[in-house]
Amino acid sequence: MFMRRWLFLLALLPALALAQDMVTRDGVTMTAAQEAQAEAIGDQLRCLVCQNESIEDSDAKLAGQLRGIIRQQVVQGVPPSQIMDYMVQRYGIFVLLKPPVSPLTWLLYAMPALALALGGMAWLFAARRKAAPPAPLSEAERARLDELL
Repeated sequence: MFMRRWLFLLALLPALALAQDMVTRDGVTMTAAQEAQAEAIGDQLRCLVCQNESIEDSDAKLAGQLRGIIRQQVVQGVPPSQIMDYMVQRYGIFVLLKPPVSPLTWLLYAMPALALALGGMAWLFAARRKAAPPAPLSEAERARLDELL
């Protein structure tokens, strides 16, 4: 009897070792390596509710659903590039925290330079206005000023 229990426990050891390597998050059980891959993908995607957080950092319900979809696809062996393409097809390029440079995003990436250029031009025009001294008063203007004072 005692020997059977030890044999049973010894038989369970490999299963317990495998179970330690498994992680369950968002309803999906996966290995630690798969979880790391899913987190890396999730860190690149914007939460559509919060908009300034990745879906990994967000507590929104939609972010949790997106994390679940990503984890299911990682467990199925879908490559990260295909998962990202799926998310962009479904939610648009806005879902990417760092969208690629393309004709669609040129204005997004050019906006800081345009703002600096416009600010510099406004500063130059303001500096030119201040630099020009006022024109001296004409005789008629001086006479009118003397009348008023």
